[in-house]
Amino acid sequence: MKPAIAMIGAGTMGSAIGSRLLDEGCALSFFDVAEQAGADLIERGGIRAASPAEAARDADFVFISLNSADIVERAVFGENGAAMSGSADKLLIDMSSIDPGRTAQLAERLKDECGMGWVDAPLSGGAPAAKEGRMTLMLGGSKADVARAEPVLALISARRTHLGAAGAGQTVKLVNQILCAGHFLIVAEAVKFAESQGIDATQIPGALAGGRADSAILQEFMAKMAKRDFTPTGRIDNMLKDLETVQSSSFSTRTAMPVTGLITELHRMLVAGGLGPADSAEYMKLFDLGRE
Repeated sequence: MKPAIAMIGAGTMGSAIGSRLLDEGCALSFFDVAEQAGADLIERGGIRAASPAEAARDADFVFISLNSADIVERAVFGENGAAMSGSADKLLIDMSSIDPGRTAQLAERLKDECGMGWVDAPLSGGAPAAKEGRMTLMLGGSKADVARAEPVLALISARRTHLGAAGAGQTVKLVNQILCAGHFLIVAEAVKFAESQGIDATQIPGALAGGRADSAILQEFMAKMAKRDFTPTGRIDNMLKDLETVQSSSFSTRTAMPVTGLITELHRMLVAGGLGPADSAEYMKLFDLGRE
């Protein structure tokens, strides 16, 4: 029998994860502050709840997909938060990308208040990978809690790595974001260079497949960028949020990150220019300035 799931947050990623779980036969109750969010989940059999507490009431696993540690804290511990329905036989799985230190604090608080375990499970792969069950997950939490989460996480992901205590998954997600953010920008820059030399950049992923420059981002995004296909798969402002968390963490340990610093400032330029909600392919607009 498939588990009952609560999904707190039904934005792009939350809806994609929820859709996959419904396709796998799980019962799903969800909550989002935006009334229009989750319409696709209702069409697939999901039930909209009036609060995180209501969504979590009959759930075995409470999934969270939200944009910041403050929002996660309110969803769990605020008025009618998920913790009100928490118990030792339930498990919270946070798939948000938030600060590792805050994650450890929130996990300890949840355990103290209601005995409920916490697994941080930030993801890589975006909404398309979530819908197809091929995400990569970076896991933090106790061995026992991660083992409990394994069967349900296997429904939505192709690779899962337990990296340590609560917060460890979030730390490795920040490493992922450092690598992805730089790669998105350099692929966009490479597209522009190819175009300036009269090369059809949509042919480059195939030409470079299997070589040392090959990557998932190259294969998924170079042709998309060359075609100026801005179909939403992820948000630039979410990447900036994660890069700012990297900066904060690196300041606290006096870790020099000059390249990531430049990448972060370029993201700030894009967000300041109104591209915060835009898809990652719209990094091209940074290089298309002045284009006829």
